[in-house]
Amino acid sequence: MAALIPDNIATRPIAIIGAGTLGRRIGLMLCTQGAEVRLYDTRPASAQQAVDYIGGALPALLPTIANGRAGPLVATSDLPTAVEDAWLIIEAVPEIPNLKRSVLANLDKLAPGDAIIASNSSSYPSGELIADVRNVERVLTTHFYMPPRVLPVEVMASDKTDDAIVQLLMRQLPLYGVIPFQVRKESVGLIFNRVWAAIKRESLEVVAEGVTTPEELDTLFNLIVGGSFGPFRNMDQVGLDVVLAIEEHYAQTRPGLPEAPRDLLKRYVEKGRLGVKTGHGFYDDYDAPAGAGGAAS
Repeated sequence: MAALIPDNIATRPIAIIGAGTLGRRIGLMLCTQGAEVRLYDTRPASAQQAVDYIGGALPALLPTIANGRAGPLVATSDLPTAVEDAWLIIEAVPEIPNLKRSVLANLDKLAPGDAIIASNSSSYPSGELIADVRNVERVLTTHFYMPPRVLPVEVMASDKTDDAIVQLLMRQLPLYGVIPFQVRKESVGLIFNRVWAAIKRESLEVVAEGVTTPEELDTLFNLIVGGSFGPFRNMDQVGLDVVLAIEEHYAQTRPGLPEAPRDLLKRYVEKGRLGVKTGHGFYDDYDAPAGAGGAAS
């Protein structure tokens, strides 16, 4: 079924549903072409914090964006207000499939008929999240990483998505300073996170077997690959509960994956060692609990 294609994109609002670590970073990038960006969160304080973050980061970002110009920012905890007249709505709520299904279904009911509805899920294809969505042809995945530091966006359709929606976003997203990559077949984990999952899984396996420690593996990884942020630091940033949930999903879709990595994660989660957000994870050197978020999950 063909989707309605939004018009007047340059002047219509964009809505971000979920104003956490990643939602506010998505909002930052999409606020660079002059149009209004609305940040919705059920917690009014979180929505306002997102607006404050964007307002502080935007002046340094704009000079790096071609024709960059700041758009108005709106914080709201009223969903109908957030999506009114929006041409693009991005769901950035926690990686809980039932929550995402409910949010996407509600957005489909409230959004303008020509609005594109995108999920930022890092591991659940939109095809698994649209059971209660009526207008499935306008729903797809746009998975951002951690802009403005990490700029790729993976764009993935389900078998119900109108390809015209995909092509519109592939043309439009570069205007906001991000780099879109089309996922050419629906894939659990999309492209990079699917490869990264294998690295994480084997890292967990060698530690579970007692071959090495998280600290030693991260050091070795960084010396060989480069950088300063190995697999275990990354997992602590994302949140070990989130990493475990993603691994459980992979195990459901790909029978035969080893259990030891999930067992190791469960031991940490059961002790409340979730990573940066609790102050302790694989590492203990975090100053205080803080918001989670990593380059890849």
